[in-house]
Amino acid sequence: MKISRSFWRCILLLLVSFVQKGSVSAKAFTGTYGINYGRLANNIPSPTEVVRLLKAAKIKNVRIYDADHSVLDAFSGSGLDLVIGVNNGLVKDMSDDADHALNWVRENVQAYIPNTHIVGIAVGNEVLGSGDLDMQSALYGAVRNIYNATQKLQLDRVVQITTAHSQAVFSNSYPPSSCVFKEDVSQDMKKLLDLFTQMGSPFCLNAYPFLAYMGSPDKIDINYALFNPTDGIYDEKTKLHYDNMLDAQIDATYAALEDAGFNKMEVIVTETGWASHGDANEGAATPENARTYNYNLRKRLSKRKGTPRRPKSMLKAYIFALFNENSKTGATSERNFGLYKPDGKIAYDIGFPALKSSSTSSRLSFKELGPRSWRSSYVWVLTACSSALFVFLRS
Repeated sequence: MKISRSFWRCILLLLVSFVQKGSVSAKAFTGTYGINYGRLANNIPSPTEVVRLLKAAKIKNVRIYDADHSVLDAFSGSGLDLVIGVNNGLVKDMSDDADHALNWVRENVQAYIPNTHIVGIAVGNEVLGSGDLDMQSALYGAVRNIYNATQKLQLDRVVQITTAHSQAVFSNSYPPSSCVFKEDVSQDMKKLLDLFTQMGSPFCLNAYPFLAYMGSPDKIDINYALFNPTDGIYDEKTKLHYDNMLDAQIDATYAALEDAGFNKMEVIVTETGWASHGDANEGAATPENARTYNYNLRKRLSKRKGTPRRPKSMLKAYIFALFNENSKTGATSERNFGLYKPDGKIAYDIGFPALKSSSTSSRLSFKELGPRSWRSSYVWVLTACSSALFVFLRS
């Protein structure tokens, strides 16, 4: 039996090595459409039910804002791609203590891969431009230590490291070609972008035409924000026409990156959405507008095309959010960005199914998972074999 175990142990190591060394850098997004699974609520479905809902809706790309083990356990064996988060409260500790970062990656990533397909770690959310200068200064060190931890654990080619930025990092975004980074974040941003270039990571943008419209309803045509037919805008400098605000926001980001010297970095939208209900002063937050935005956005992403400035770079976006979250603070709109109500029923119809009470599960086919390369399929087979061998060796 010792010979047999030794033989299979060698096979296991070879399989893991193949999976880890198969690509130059980690890629965290399949296709064009993803969802943010926020959980600041006390009345939403369990993680196991959420997995069933996501598979029924054929939404493969999922982001969460922490590394809750009940979620990681529920996603095990689901075939869904999961980006987990180091929340803002941990950023300073991760920056100050490399061992803490290593232990965090070991406990929340290495312990779950490959059964739970963790494809990314988002370090903080909207840190730069937040006004917390200490946290802003610590972000680079936190990202670096998390990345170094993935290297030590040989996960750097499996898990992509990112951080998401709000539009507060820009000093001007209209017209798109005029956009640059604010002076008070430019130094920290430059260091971060240098590190992202080394890691092969994209620039992650939280982009909300809803918020832009709410800030200037007298200056912005709501149809432009909702992807409805409109005259749009024309950027005189680049001679480019924009028929929707999201494309303009993304190209403004590309302009800022180019101004900073990062011409080749990809932009991925990590949050975008439209609230279905709001306070008295949030008149644009209606179910009809939310449906229009999210339905048109889904159509826009299905075309698998880029923006006017980057026509060959396919737009990818995570929608905010999966559920209405009743524990969020702030304006009423903050609690009403969900595609789904807490009971699993759709908030409005954009083509997704409601959560069924039946425990009958449906397996994801390769067609449902979207276009994937033959090599990606082999990686999943090999990781599954690795898991089976690991269980065998421990028995």
